[in-house]
Amino acid sequence: MEVLINSELEAEDVSAYEELIIRGFKAAARLEGLSALTEVSVTFVDDGMIQMLNRDYRGIDAPTDVLSFPQDDDGGFEAVPGMPRMLGDIIISLQRARDQAAEYGHDVNREVMYLAVHGFLHLLGYDHDSPEEQKRMREQEERILRELDLGRD
Repeated sequence: MEVLINSELEAEDVSAYEELIIRGFKAAARLEGLSALTEVSVTFVDDGMIQMLNRDYRGIDAPTDVLSFPQDDDGGFEAVPGMPRMLGDIIISLQRARDQAAEYGHDVNREVMYLAVHGFLHLLGYDHDSPEEQKRMREQEERILRELDLGRD
């Protein structure tokens, strides 16, 4: 699995999250039975940027914590042999992740990983529009976080 980590944050080093996110995505891919030939990108932004994206793509003019943009959500592209399957892009507000970590009383690493895994599962088709879907998604999120020793106490 190839994971591309980007930052749109000036003077902000996000490299500390890179190894954790890669480990998390590999655990999620293994649990989901994904091929090793997959690619996903994660970009860290501030609240202003994620609010703009949320407004432009979801019609909600407010910041959020994470957005996911599946690359091939309609199944219209055929896989090219030997090339990774592009899952899509995940956008995380680091500002929001820090605020939520403080609010929920846990480490910012856990919050960033939770948001990354949440976004990753959205790329795989998970959703939380109904109570049943939400329960299924939450269970898988916690299963992955436990694998990384970041589960809830």
